[in-house]
Amino acid sequence: MKDIKKFKGTGVAIVTPFKNDSSIDFAALGRIVNHTIDGGVNYIVVMGTTGESATLTKDEKKAVLSYVVEVTDNRVPLVTGIGGNSTQEVINCIRHANLTGVDGILSVAPYYNKPNQRGLFQHFKVIATCSPVPVLLYNVPSRTCSNISSETCLELANECENIIGIKEASGDIAQIMRIIKDKPDNFMVISGDDMMTLPIISCGGSGVISVLANAFPAATSELVTNAIKSNFKAAREIQLRYLEMIELLFADGNPAGVKAMLGIMNLCQNYLRLPLVPVNRTIYTRIQKAVDEVKE
Repeated sequence: MKDIKKFKGTGVAIVTPFKNDSSIDFAALGRIVNHTIDGGVNYIVVMGTTGESATLTKDEKKAVLSYVVEVTDNRVPLVTGIGGNSTQEVINCIRHANLTGVDGILSVAPYYNKPNQRGLFQHFKVIATCSPVPVLLYNVPSRTCSNISSETCLELANECENIIGIKEASGDIAQIMRIIKDKPDNFMVISGDDMMTLPIISCGGSGVISVLANAFPAATSELVTNAIKSNFKAAREIQLRYLEMIELLFADGNPAGVKAMLGIMNLCQNYLRLPLVPVNRTIYTRIQKAVDEVKE
C-alpha cells in the first residue's frame, strides 16, 4: 500500500532567496522554512518552479536541499523536484542525489521536446522504478507544452506502485475530475494552482502545493483544512479574502509576485535570477496594498 497520508493538506513550493550578488541567501531560506512550518503547512517542496530551480547549478541544488533538510529537522515531510526533458538525465540525478531526509520526488512532465502520451508513460514509469522514494507527477502544460492526459495519469496510478499522486496545474477542471473519479484510493490529486485549491478539493482532491503559503502559510493551511473537512463556507471566505493576492502572485510572473510579498514582509530580499526580474512598479504597489489589507 502506498503511503500517501504525509502529502495530504498544504504543501508549500518554497522560494530560493537570493542576495544582491545573486548568491543564495541561506539565512533567508531558513527564515521562510520556519515561517511556513510555524504557519501550519503539512510539507515543504524545494527545487520546484517557484524555487527557480532552472537557474540553479547542480551544486547549488545539493546545497539548498541539504540546508532545508537540516532546518526542517523532520518537523514536516520534504519533497524535492527532480525532473527534466531527458529521461536518462533525470534517472542520473535521482541516483546521484542524497535523498536522506527526503520523503518524495516531484517530477515535472518533460518540456520542449513534447513527447506523446506513450512517451510520457514510459518516462514516468522508468523514473518510478528507479526512485528510492515515492514520486508525485507534476502536470503544468502552460510551462511544458506537454499535458499528462487523464488516461495516462490513471494508467500510471494503477501500474506504478511508487507513483502516489499528481500535482495538477493544467487548469482543466474536467480533466482533473476524470482523474479523481477513476483513480485508485491510494493515489492523490493535488492542486498545483492556488486559485484552484477550493474547487479541486471540493471535487475530491487532497490539498495544494501552494505558492501563497510562502507568505501566508496560516491562511492557506486554514483554507485547506476547512475544505478537506467539507467546511466550504469557511474555506470560501478565506479563498475570496485572498483572491486578489493570489492573482497578484502571477500578474507579472512567478516567483516574482511572491518574492515581492516576502520582501515587503522582511522574510527575504526581492531578488530573482535572470531571465526572471522583479515585478514592475505598478504591480509592486498593488501587492504592498494587498499585503497591508490581509496581513495575518
